[in-house]
Amino acid sequence: MSGVVRRAPELPAWPQYSDEERDGLIRALEQGQWWRMGGSEVDSFEREFAVYHGADYALAVTNGTHALELALQVLGVGPGTEVIVPAFTFISSSQAAQRLGAVAVPVDVDLDTYCIDPEAAAAAVTPRTKAIMPVHMAGQVSDMDALAKLSADTGVPLIQDAAHAHGAQWQGRKVGELGSVAAFSFQNGKLMTAGEGGAVTFPDSGLHEAAFLRHSCGRPRTDRRYFHQTSGSNFRLNEFSASVLRAQLGRLAGQIDTREQRWPVLASALATIPGVVPQGRDERCDRNPHYMAMFRLPGFSEQRRNAFVDALVERGLPAFAAFRAIYRSDGFWETGAPDESVDDIAKRCPNTEALSADGVWLHHRTLLGTEEQMHEVAAVVADTLAAQ
Repeated sequence: MSGVVRRAPELPAWPQYSDEERDGLIRALEQGQWWRMGGSEVDSFEREFAVYHGADYALAVTNGTHALELALQVLGVGPGTEVIVPAFTFISSSQAAQRLGAVAVPVDVDLDTYCIDPEAAAAAVTPRTKAIMPVHMAGQVSDMDALAKLSADTGVPLIQDAAHAHGAQWQGRKVGELGSVAAFSFQNGKLMTAGEGGAVTFPDSGLHEAAFLRHSCGRPRTDRRYFHQTSGSNFRLNEFSASVLRAQLGRLAGQIDTREQRWPVLASALATIPGVVPQGRDERCDRNPHYMAMFRLPGFSEQRRNAFVDALVERGLPAFAAFRAIYRSDGFWETGAPDESVDDIAKRCPNTEALSADGVWLHHRTLLGTEEQMHEVAAVVADTLAAQ
């Protein structure tokens, strides 16, 4: 019947929870100690999260932005230093460095994977560079081979922004096995969540212990006389959040399996729609948790893309505009900005410019639907595009 608007299928809700979360919350409540220094939930979660990601150590913190800030601080980032970040990312990647007094230096990304371009990162290294921050965009792991070589050649450490990459693997190695610090987020939309929360994984005990001190106001675990050994802040996670995250971690692998099965179906269907280009995949990323189902509409202006996203939402899809280039937000320029203009940065970040204007993403709960629903989602995209 003409004039009928195709609606999206009823997709799974997010967050997902069950009796495991309820039991965990009651367990945390009844232990009588709700602070990490007296309870057992945070300690248990850190051990379990570290093991799952192949890391020697993990530290749970209040949120993903604090995870980045803490990780950067223990790597020596501060006033007078620079941190190389992808220009296409959520702004926490740059703000974590800027909050420490460092300069965030945006570089371009690959137009297929949307991850940091190692050659662009290499070109941005200076004697002041203290860290390089690859962001594993939508679960696609950055080119960690090229970045590890860059790190070895320059002596500049990597810090992985793994806010989208819980459970990801690169050539069979988990994020915690790649030899560098990694920061995770448990914000409400993430692949596992307690509403808020974060974690940092470490390859050695020295960095872990330094981070523990700074996340607890510089106070050692056993201190009873207020001997604060370093400066710091209170980034401690509470016992209730940790109990929820333990349950969330328990179902993560199964959810990743489902999304890995559904993305090829959805991506193939999207690729048949004229004008739609799904995010590519570097096959060395042999386990992608798919935080987002991302695609481009090359040639679209930002305004036209935004209208398209609004139309998808009206039809029932959990759709979003892609991240704005970090240097095109006022907040980027408030402190710790490079000595360049917006236009200067834009000229060397053409791929970021394109993605900021024509990128679209669907929430990862889309990929928890059935195989048939993947075809229905693609049909909604096609119909909406045709109506633009």
